[in-house]
Amino acid sequence: MDLQTLTFIVVGITFAIYIGIAFWARASTTSEFYVAGGGIHPVANGMATAADWMSAASFISMAGLIAFFGYGGAVFLMGWTGGYVLLAMLLAPYLRKHGKFTVPEFIGDRYYSKAARVVAVVCLIVASVTYVIGQMKGIGVAFSRFLEVSYEMGLIVGMGIVFIYAVMGGMKGITYTQIAQYCILICAYTIPAIFISLNLTGNPIPQLGLGSMMSGTDTYLLDRLDQVVTELGFAEYTTTSRLGTLNTFVYTLSLMIGTAGLPHVIIRFFTVAKVSDARASAGWALVFITILYTTAPAVAAMARLNLHDTIQPAGGQNLVYDERPSWFRNWEKTGLLKFEDKNGDGRITYNADKATNEMVKVDRDIMVLANPEIAKLPNWVIALVAAGGLAAALSTAAGLLLAIASAISHDLLKGIFRPDITEKQELTASRVAMAGAIGLAGYLGFNPPDFAAGTVALAFGLAASSIFPALMMGIFSKRINKEGAIAGMIAGLTITLLYVFQHKGIMFIASTSYMGDMKPNWFMGIEPNAFGAVGAVFNFAVAYVVSMMTAEPPEHIQHMVEDIRVPAVADSATGH
Repeated sequence: MDLQTLTFIVVGITFAIYIGIAFWARASTTSEFYVAGGGIHPVANGMATAADWMSAASFISMAGLIAFFGYGGAVFLMGWTGGYVLLAMLLAPYLRKHGKFTVPEFIGDRYYSKAARVVAVVCLIVASVTYVIGQMKGIGVAFSRFLEVSYEMGLIVGMGIVFIYAVMGGMKGITYTQIAQYCILICAYTIPAIFISLNLTGNPIPQLGLGSMMSGTDTYLLDRLDQVVTELGFAEYTTTSRLGTLNTFVYTLSLMIGTAGLPHVIIRFFTVAKVSDARASAGWALVFITILYTTAPAVAAMARLNLHDTIQPAGGQNLVYDERPSWFRNWEKTGLLKFEDKNGDGRITYNADKATNEMVKVDRDIMVLANPEIAKLPNWVIALVAAGGLAAALSTAAGLLLAIASAISHDLLKGIFRPDITEKQELTASRVAMAGAIGLAGYLGFNPPDFAAGTVALAFGLAASSIFPALMMGIFSKRINKEGAIAGMIAGLTITLLYVFQHKGIMFIASTSYMGDMKPNWFMGIEPNAFGAVGAVFNFAVAYVVSMMTAEPPEHIQHMVEDIRVPAVADSATGH
């Protein structure tokens, strides 16, 4: 069976599963729509959280980043996984104990202010919309290559699938769909990695294959990769980081606190029955995430090695362009891989010299998706990878869209403008807001930035600079008041956006092609995608100063902060 037909079948089966779950798990109350009724088992919630978390950036882009940046790309592994520790220890249990539906609702209650709630909604929407752009790019890339439809048609189909299971099921439908999507994406990621590790090293465990000798040689895989890339003029793969020490630290910190501040992740911990379940969910999520994240470095290194060995075989001349393999031809059709014969010799030159390098475009987002084809794996494996990439993008897109819709319907409409509406009216408004959010995501997806993971890094920076400090101070400080919180959120978000747009421009916010290149007007050499941590410092500082200059929070708010932090002695009895 040819690849396209097999891919249609595999992807079609997964979509049928998602739609079936949507009909089975249709939300009938606002509680089911916002928090899945609050009774999801911690293991199931951990799996759904992992799928919600592992977006197109994790599945498609992260290994591509590591493949081309080597050691420097490890900031994404450290930042994204480290953020979960912060989330599990510092935020999730306390927010669950408060027992509300959304992050802006907690901020509105804690800072006794509708204005604070509105500002939190704005911060949430800015970060979530930025994040969802990357998911739209992932959906378009996967569809355009494997189903051989246009990028635009792929987006429309993806939006339609999300519309069915997210609008109908809300958080309830999304949760059970994400459990299925996790199973699909983790199989799609690890199975090809096992095959490729066996082919290159004889070791079926990719994590171990990364440090093993190549089959039939006495050369370690990473040593071989270092040799290949340095001979072509690229930086050494295993020891060189182009980010610089300070930039690496700030980038990692921005990703960590951004992780802990992303609303679509936090909201997942409102779906369990009690505080202890929130902690358990975070632990299980980290286990499920670790399976993919420990595999990613192996996938990255092996993909980079296979790419170079295919285009420029060891000991031979450069590949003749007319004799390029089928995977090369297939990805050229998408526009994500481009060759320009600069010297007219009909052969492909691929090196670090911009003047002579004839691979004028190798989009990093193709590395995971193209890797099975480059390694000549069976068609069913390639089809499974396509389904996995779509599952990763759709699962996170659904979570982000629900966070946006909930902020509009529950926090703005019900919480501010129409507090007297009935539950049925609110549920209808939630579905309308979800449909509107999907339409907005699609609009942005039709003109996507160049690089999915870069957009996602920016989204983390925005969450880090605006939402995370407000949550941390709200939980751990009784002295921060509404004036301080509002001023802090506005200051953190504003300075981050100004820095990003000043240095990148509105159409260039997602490009990391210069990742680590020092710009003379960068603040202390910190690149825009890493600036969220600096924005968070401004947020904390402004909030503290303003709070010290204004009145203390009311006594009942200070008691509420104490109650949130008190160990849940009555947890099992109250469910809070």
